[in-house]
Amino acid sequence: MKLLLPDTVDLTLDLPSEVEAVRYAAARPIPEEHADADALVIWNNPAGQMRDAAQRLKQLRWVQTLAAGPDAVVAAGFAPEVVITSGRGLHDDTVAEHTLAMTLAAVRHLHVLQRAQAAHHWADEMRELQAAPGTARFYTLRDAHVVLWGFGGIAKTLTPLLTALGARVTGVARTAGTRDGIEVVTTDAFPTLLPTTDVLINILPASPATRHVLNADVLAQLPSHAWVVNVGRGATLDEEALLDALREGAIGGAALDVFEEEPLPDDSGLWNEPNVIVTPHVAGGRPLGAAALVSENLVAFREGRSLRNVVGR
Repeated sequence: MKLLLPDTVDLTLDLPSEVEAVRYAAARPIPEEHADADALVIWNNPAGQMRDAAQRLKQLRWVQTLAAGPDAVVAAGFAPEVVITSGRGLHDDTVAEHTLAMTLAAVRHLHVLQRAQAAHHWADEMRELQAAPGTARFYTLRDAHVVLWGFGGIAKTLTPLLTALGARVTGVARTAGTRDGIEVVTTDAFPTLLPTTDVLINILPASPATRHVLNADVLAQLPSHAWVVNVGRGATLDEEALLDALREGAIGGAALDVFEEEPLPDDSGLWNEPNVIVTPHVAGGRPLGAAALVSENLVAFREGRSLRNVVGR
C-alpha cells in the first residue's frame, strides 16, 4: 500500500512494513511514479493540485484531508468510490483561540486603537466612550449575549472561554437541548435570539444549504451595535449584504477570517471599511493531533473497518 503525505505538515507515523509512505510537494502535481497511490493525505493543497490528483490517481481509494471543512476536497472531483475523511476536531483549540482573539479585538475596538497608534494619536475619546453608561454593552464581553451559530467541536471549545469572561452564550444547532450547561436551540428559534445578540459568531460549514445563510435578513435583525464574527466558511456569508449593513450603520462591525474568494480581492470593499477586521484564513493554522487521526484511519482502512470523520457526498 502506498500512502502519500504532504510536505506542508510534519506527520510522524508508526507505519507497518506493508505501507510505503511517500512525501510529496503539496503545491505541485503528484509525480507520475506515485500515481499508483492508494491513499492521499491533504493539507493546504491548492485547488488545482487536488483536481489534478483526482483525475490522475486512478488507484486511489482513500483521501484524508486535515482541514475541518472538506468542501474544497469534495469539489476537487474524486471518484465516488474514493472515501474522503475530514480533519474535524483537529482545529477546535486553535480556531477557538483565534475566534476569542477576534471577538475581544472587536468588542475592545483594538482596530480603532491600532489606527490611532499608527497616527501617533493618544485616543482619549475611547476612554470616554467605554465609560459612558449608554455604551456599557458595546466595549466588553461581560454580560454580552454571544450566539454561536454552528454548535460543534469548535463552539464547545470556545464556550468556556467566553463564559469565563462573563458572556452569556447560546448555541444554534440542528438539535436543541442543554450542552455543558449552555442552551442550544434549533434554527427555527434562531430569529428570536438575534434582537438581543451582541456578538454573532458563525462557525457553519460550507454546503448548498448554508450558502449565504448569513444574509441581509439575519443582519437586519441584529442590534446596531452587534458584531459579526465569521470563522466557518466564506460561502456562508453574503458579503454584499454585509457591506450594505456596515455602510448603513445597521451593525457595529465584522471580524472575518474566511471569505467567498480567497485571497480577498484587492477591490473588495471589506478592506476599507473602518469597522472590519480581516485575517487571512489563519484561524486553524496547525492541525493538532493529525498524526493520531491519520494512523487511526490507516489501521481502519487496512482492516476494512469504518473510518473516522467520513464525509458524505
